[in-house]
Amino acid sequence: MDKELLQDSLGWGFILWLIGYVLGMTLFFVVPTYAIGWVIMPVALAITLWVLFKRVKADTIHHYIIIAFVWAFMAIVLDFLFIVKALNPPDGYYKTDVYIYYLLMFFLPLIVSTQKIKKHGNITRHLHV
Repeated sequence: MDKELLQDSLGWGFILWLIGYVLGMTLFFVVPTYAIGWVIMPVALAITLWVLFKRVKADTIHHYIIIAFVWAFMAIVLDFLFIVKALNPPDGYYKTDVYIYYLLMFFLPLIVSTQKIKKHGNITRHLHV
């Protein structure tokens, strides 16, 4: 893995997760627990799209596929360790908003990659894995 891929996958993956985690902890005191994920989602979606369009500079599908897998994996593992295991939420954690969040962390990099690569040239020449 090169430095850029490490930063884009592990670096941004952790930062995005941490933003959601901190927002969740903050909102815990002002929003009902069942609504926290729904309140965070639009903010997190906007930040994630900003990262993908403005900070991730890759031009290959391969790069974005790795980002997709790493971001989704990190979200699942870090949520399990730092929310499910550490906090043991009384009403559970895994609800519709969480599953949508995991799907977005996987599919957003793939969707954005097609837009960015299409904009910069023939997508078929970038399919080298």
